[in-house]
Amino acid sequence: MADAHEFTPLPALQRLSAQRTYAMFGSESLDTLPENDQVAKMRTAIRIRNEYKDYTSLPAVLLSQQTPVGPAKPKHLAITAGPGQAAANNDRALTLAPSPLNGSGLNGTSPANNLAVGSLATSTSFAKALAMHKQVKTVKPAYHPPWKLVRVISGHLGWVRSIAVEPGNKWFATGAGDRVIKIWDLASGELKLSLTGHISTVRGLAVSGRHPYLFSAAEDKMVKCWDLESNKVIRHYHGHLSGVYTLSLHPTLDVLVTAGRDAVARVWDMRTKAQAMLLSGHTATIADVKCQDADPQVITGSMDTTVRLWDLAAGKTMVQLTHHKKSVRTLAIHPQEYSFASGSAGGNNIKKWKCPEGTFVHNFSGHNAIINTLSVNEDGVLFSGGDNGTLTFWDYGTGVPFQNLDDIPQPGSLEAEAGVFCSTFDLSGSRLLTGGADKTIKVYAEQNK
Repeated sequence: MADAHEFTPLPALQRLSAQRTYAMFGSESLDTLPENDQVAKMRTAIRIRNEYKDYTSLPAVLLSQQTPVGPAKPKHLAITAGPGQAAANNDRALTLAPSPLNGSGLNGTSPANNLAVGSLATSTSFAKALAMHKQVKTVKPAYHPPWKLVRVISGHLGWVRSIAVEPGNKWFATGAGDRVIKIWDLASGELKLSLTGHISTVRGLAVSGRHPYLFSAAEDKMVKCWDLESNKVIRHYHGHLSGVYTLSLHPTLDVLVTAGRDAVARVWDMRTKAQAMLLSGHTATIADVKCQDADPQVITGSMDTTVRLWDLAAGKTMVQLTHHKKSVRTLAIHPQEYSFASGSAGGNNIKKWKCPEGTFVHNFSGHNAIINTLSVNEDGVLFSGGDNGTLTFWDYGTGVPFQNLDDIPQPGSLEAEAGVFCSTFDLSGSRLLTGGADKTIKVYAEQNK
């Protein structure tokens, strides 16, 4: 009698043959063999373990910083049958007790089968937290006197794009599309001087408080340093690849920061004309740059919708703020409070930030326009100027508007020339200077009682 042989099942032999055929002719255009589910799960588990085994739990440092969000959940929420000892000791228990319905239950059933659900005690911390959450918080802004237009100064032949007040508070400078820088007396509004030299629109101006210098930047890629004693250009800062839209002086260092269409901010040594640093990272035109003496020492706002806070010593970005939905066109640093505001072209277009981390504080809601300029004074008055000629004065601390005005174009101008491009407060904070599309400079004054 022949020995009994155990034969391999035919499906297994077919699969083995197919696998060998696929291994031999894998380079040919054969359909992929269906994979066993158990093998696929095992391969996925091995891959997850190998790639994520070091990230299954937070490091101890980050774990210690985690805090619970909102009120704590009650630890005991028991359901007890009747007013027993557990319900007496735990005021957070849901009590199920017989409901007295004239001796008979619902629909004629036994009263022992009818259960009435008790309510949560309102004396718990959870209930108190909910009550506090429902309370309406009333915001009380500080009182600010109203502002009024007191003077209109004309003389430029193009849009007024930049304005700067000198540290002595006696005169101010303006730059416009007519390529001329004009010096005006702040008290009388009379023209004192005109400086020519740029061959395109003057977009940025700054007066040094440490030296008798005026710095100007224009769309002709030039950054010039003017000696105010001889009224001549004494230095040029070469390096920008396109138009320069903004500049700012560091308050304590002999450093000049410029930025523009080439999407980089350049830090210049004021005395040697050398480029000390290149701050790169933005992907579109930088519309505004501001400097302060504490970190972040340089803040930039760009058309790529971001605001960057820079570490000037390292030449790198400290924080990138991505809250804005559209291009950021202007920045304003509070002269005393350690914070700043940014304005953009749409959405919640004005936002307040706290330094040095760039923590978001609140929105200034209500000015529905493209914000071209922001200015803030020591009294906590924030001014915003829109591309459509709307002006809004805000309480900087609470974000509440207290006055709305419209920029009135000078006679002979079109209604479309009501836009406001630049603004600044004088050193006293009681006068506001604005430059607009109607080629004039307007002076607003605080109306005291």
